[in-house]
Amino acid sequence: MFYGKNIAQYEASVSNNVAIKNVEKTENPNYLFVTIDTKDVKASELTFSFKNNNKVSFKQKYALKERRANSAERKSYDASDLIYLIMPDRFANGNPKNDSDASLTEKGNRQDPSGRHGGDIEGIIKNLDYISSLGATTIWSTPLCEDNDKQHSYHTYGQSDVYKIDPRYGTNDDYARLSAEMHKKNMKLVMDYVTNHWGITHWMMKDIPTKTWFNQFETFTQTHHRREVITDIHASKIDQEVCVDGWFVPSMPDLNLRNPLVAKYLTQNAIWWIEFANLDGFRVDTYNYSDKTAMANWAKSITDEYPNFNIVGEIWMHNQANLAFWQKDSKIGAIENYNSNLPSVMDFTLQSQITSAFSEDEPNWDSGLIKFYNNFAMDFLYPNTNNILIFSENHDTDRMNEKFKYDLPKYKLAMTLLATVRGIPQIYYGSEIGMGGDKGKGGDADIRQDFPGGWIGDKNNAFTKEGRTPEQAAYFDFSSKLFNWRKSNEAVHFGKMTHYIPENNTYVYFRYTDAKTVMVVFNNNAKEQVVKTNRFKESIKNYKSGKDVITGKTFDLASEITLEPKSALVLELE
Repeated sequence: MFYGKNIAQYEASVSNNVAIKNVEKTENPNYLFVTIDTKDVKASELTFSFKNNNKVSFKQKYALKERRANSAERKSYDASDLIYLIMPDRFANGNPKNDSDASLTEKGNRQDPSGRHGGDIEGIIKNLDYISSLGATTIWSTPLCEDNDKQHSYHTYGQSDVYKIDPRYGTNDDYARLSAEMHKKNMKLVMDYVTNHWGITHWMMKDIPTKTWFNQFETFTQTHHRREVITDIHASKIDQEVCVDGWFVPSMPDLNLRNPLVAKYLTQNAIWWIEFANLDGFRVDTYNYSDKTAMANWAKSITDEYPNFNIVGEIWMHNQANLAFWQKDSKIGAIENYNSNLPSVMDFTLQSQITSAFSEDEPNWDSGLIKFYNNFAMDFLYPNTNNILIFSENHDTDRMNEKFKYDLPKYKLAMTLLATVRGIPQIYYGSEIGMGGDKGKGGDADIRQDFPGGWIGDKNNAFTKEGRTPEQAAYFDFSSKLFNWRKSNEAVHFGKMTHYIPENNTYVYFRYTDAKTVMVVFNNNAKEQVVKTNRFKESIKNYKSGKDVITGKTFDLASEITLEPKSALVLELE
């Protein structure tokens, strides 16, 4: 794509005997879309010449770069990983000099809860050892590309240039350096990619390439957020249109992926970032707010290029059938002759149950731990349960510790569940030291507070063992022990699962391979419980005892196991 004043009036040619396959113009004369055939063309610097009346008016250089060795076969994140979700502006300020930038509107102001606080890429790099010590192997950062909104730009979902890292976070080279430093530590980097919308200040909004580049109505129309209409066979066309084409919010113009030029732009941009920053995966924001056929084509384009590349889509729905529809090779999608080509989805059904179930001490037919049993009983709907992202919270939801009223035993129960059930676990920065926040009272800013110790002058530095309070240490030490154990246990990565109907608000399940079995026992009661083991003989088999991975204590499996109130045991069977 070439952009310049009346550039469409020029005739384009290219050097190095490279063939131009197609030249496309739109109603905006300031854009020219040129397709070249790069097959069998070696890495080189091309020169595009632009003629008017057979005379070269100007030239533009364009570099074709060598791909990394074995780039197409790159390994992505999977169920053996633990993903650590960071909101970079709120994590750590590694370079205070870039807190503000002259070219961007919003300046750094840590006193404003919804302002820019100065966290950046350098802050992440400086704390990689902390993240690794927690047991996390992968980092998902909310978007880092430039967002030039006048306010609330810190979340960076309203991007104004998708080829440029926001200068308040650092540079493109800093992002590539983050990736390189992570790979040295055998960690993986996941980019938060946004296909549905850009920001109102994106440079193309000032000079739109074509009327159909963005979805537009006669008057401003916002999506109604009722995503059920996308798969609803009874839905009206207008309801479907408003859902998919309506703007997410007034400051985020909706991209029209049905336009082949838009689809190509986003595909090439995604591939460029994968190559430039040597990425290990994507998380895609608001995935099912875009045209579903266009999104399937986009996902296929990426995974055709990188067959092992994992992409998880944000499908914020609380029904397993709705979620399963969106996973690649879904039999539910096939009912409508649809295949999303999306490898992974986020398990919002499980997320919504974690904070409620572990707070229900007195079980009845549909409360307490039966919620988890019922959730996993629906796994037959998914084509690949190992490749589902599981989580208890993220940057958009209520903070788990706040919901639990800072009850450490409940936090331990939630983390034990995430560490041992099927799927790819994701945790949210700061929860591992007891951070909370009330979205209902303080809005998004309250669930996106600064990590203590990330700024010069912070009185509390939770990044270090010495700097943590006793309360923070209790959260961190448990989390670190649990998740570091998980790193090397293949039974909870890709093993099968057998679970048993909860009784008396206790829940037992097994994760196992041919070589290893892990038994997980939950007591969600406020009182001690005795669990008889005879019922689980088919899973215990010939094992005699189980060693708790947290305490090291050995439990005899012959007759019964006694559990403390609000506790769980993760037993490696011996």
